Amino acid sequence: MNSSTVRSFICFCVLMWLLLLPQTGCKPADQSGSPATPVDQSGSSSETRPDATANKPAPKPEAPRSVPAVLSADVLRDLGPLLVPVDNPMTDEKIALGRKLYFDKRLSKDGTISCATCHDPAMAWAENRPTSKGIKGQIGKVNSPTVINAAYAKAQFWDGRAASLEEQAFGPIENPVEMGHNLDVLVAELAAISEYEEAFQKVFGTSVTKDGIGKAIATFERTVLSHNSPYDKFKAGDNGAMTESQIRGLGLFEDVGCANCHQPPLFSSYRYYNTGVGMDKEKPDEGRMAVTKKKSDLGKFRVPALREVAGTGPYFHDGSVETLEAAVELMANGGKDNPNLSGMMKAVRDENLSEQDKEDIVEFLRALSGDYPRQ
Repeated sequence: MNSSTVRSFICFCVLMWLLLLPQTGCKPADQSGSPATPVDQSGSSSETRPDATANKPAPKPEAPRSVPAVLSADVLRDLGPLLVPVDNPMTDEKIALGRKLYFDKRLSKDGTISCATCHDPAMAWAENRPTSKGIKGQIGKVNSPTVINAAYAKAQFWDGRAASLEEQAFGPIENPVEMGHNLDVLVAELAAISEYEEAFQKVFGTSVTKDGIGKAIATFERTVLSHNSPYDKFKAGDNGAMTESQIRGLGLFEDVGCANCHQPPLFSSYRYYNTGVGMDKEKPDEGRMAVTKKKSDLGKFRVPALREVAGTGPYFHDGSVETLEAAVELMANGGKDNPNLSGMMKAVRDENLSEQDKEDIVEFLRALSGDYPRQ
């Protein structure tokens, strides 16, 4: 056998050995797209690797549920897709638990205040007071914004200090002027109530926890949605759903710049602007600056969403304007002058809206009242 033949034979043997060699390494996703089983540094599966908690009972995972009826196709058509946190899926059982917590005055230190006290379903999930009254008759500094469609907000509270509904739920409970409770104490108190303990076990597979309280209340609040308004019907093709005045008001709302901040379908961009409201006080509310610490954010507050606005007065972060007509008048006139006044307000002022224009805009805003839960 000559040298050329020998080399060819060796190459053939090496090639066959490589083809028959058992494959090692990461397992690829299967045809359904499921990810591979994670592998730890030792090479054993993370699903089977023993650890210190192996003998402890694991929390019961939340079983998949159908989408709650409140998130119907009609609601999502009018309002847009609702983003729900991956770690807090909506279930009927969790909604029921959140509803019970929302209306329970035991969440306040003295048992006199519930979430519904300041965000009352009978008042469009807001309150007809300029600012809220908490435990011991204490008066807060800001107006209670409506819970309606809060599920769509990019941040919560007038100054945006809470990034989610879950985080927002804790604020009023521990605020000394509002509900004035201690969350650790509250958890222990609720855990001593068999009805709550059973509900938490059913929903979360755990005893009562702070995390569970926030998630349950937030889940219930995500069901408080308003849609099917005359505006929605008009946009869907029903030309008779709005009056002539409301149709004119819609045109003005879009043309003069109102919609730049109050963007449909929620009628808010959820950004922060200084309209001058409250800036003439001896010590103005810092607004967004309290969160960002930027002087340029002094007096800026989150743009309120306008669905159901006809029923959520008084208006603005300090509840200083009693009627919808007066609120439109203030905005149409460009807000209140101050060094940090938003350029958006100046642009609206330059439009020189007539009294009829303002009346038409008010009528249009009334067309944003639709269907929402009234428990």
